[in-house]
Amino acid sequence: MSKTWRPATQLVHGGTLRSQYGETSEAIFLTQGFVYETSEAAEARFKGETDGFIYARYGSPTNDMFEKRMCMLEGAEDARATASGMAAVASAILCQVKAGDHIVAARALFGSCRWVVETLAPKYGVECTLVDGRDLANWEKAVRPNTKVFFLESPTNPTLEVIDIAGVAKLADQVGAKLVVDNVFATPLFQKPLELGAHVVVYSATKHIDGQGRCLGGVVLSSKEWIDENLHDYFRHTGPAMSPFNAWTLLKGVETLPLRVKQQTESARLIADFLAEQPQVGRVIYPGRKDHPQADIIAKQMSGGSTLVAFELKGGKEAAFALQNALEIVRISNNLGDSKSLITHPATTTHKNLTEEARAELGISSGTVRFSAGIEDGEDLIEDFARALRSVKA
Repeated sequence: MSKTWRPATQLVHGGTLRSQYGETSEAIFLTQGFVYETSEAAEARFKGETDGFIYARYGSPTNDMFEKRMCMLEGAEDARATASGMAAVASAILCQVKAGDHIVAARALFGSCRWVVETLAPKYGVECTLVDGRDLANWEKAVRPNTKVFFLESPTNPTLEVIDIAGVAKLADQVGAKLVVDNVFATPLFQKPLELGAHVVVYSATKHIDGQGRCLGGVVLSSKEWIDENLHDYFRHTGPAMSPFNAWTLLKGVETLPLRVKQQTESARLIADFLAEQPQVGRVIYPGRKDHPQADIIAKQMSGGSTLVAFELKGGKEAAFALQNALEIVRISNNLGDSKSLITHPATTTHKNLTEEARAELGISSGTVRFSAGIEDGEDLIEDFARALRSVKA
């Protein structure tokens, strides 16, 4: 496979394995285990002396194709496909820490991600400090002699803050920590954390990579050395493996990723610009707009905007609910990155378990709404919002 292929070509052909039947579409290997020609062959494979699959929890041909295709797109040496995005996040973090270690994480995280570092890790003796990740000085101040992991998402969920990945990565190298980046909102098409110095990248493949609301999945990408030393045994023995059927579904999803993300991003831009002019809307946050608070960082580290828009309605929760309930094309859901346009109210869904004070720190008010653009016609989406906004007081 050519390393010079562009993303659209990589995502159709990358990592493809074909059986003796020469199938056009990738095959699904729905098998739990594998057989060996001889006892000696089994021994050699378990010793690692010969290549081959051992057990579906460790890997399968279908999963291997998905992992290789994602490696080509991300520019990573190795990857492991997981059962969900949260399995990817938890694996990437927990596989490299032990009791007595310390994690520094940006406080602007998806609710479950924040629970892993703030609640779960301390149960096993791993300390965590949450910081306002937008300021590099905060990361530096939080570092301790036992700091082993930095963790962030950028753009953030749901307010689309952007963090200087290269700056945080440089600090991580200086203090001997590993930077893990959740790159879901940027997609691997618009941001390359490994090129910016990050050590590990994680995705919820449930989002844009599937992109059609069909299945769960996640993936962890890094250097082969890091995966061999940290993730390999954790993955084998704790069992967060992806189903081969889901891996096949995701292989079909990534084929159309560039087409879908291009349309979604254009629609998100149109909606962001439209909402910014509406009297019912107090503010709009979109990485493609010049008024984004971190526009200078976006220009350095992102090659495109986002498929998501965050905005705040002046009328708070009542206005947010009225808008969402009045929309016809856009559906209410806590998911994102789907081919269908989706909208959610973070304070009562994805971030409801945070305290009101914690939500305020993240910029999530009762009027904050997160919109995920689908692949519908952008003008139809604008008309849907225009009509729905008539039910919202200015």
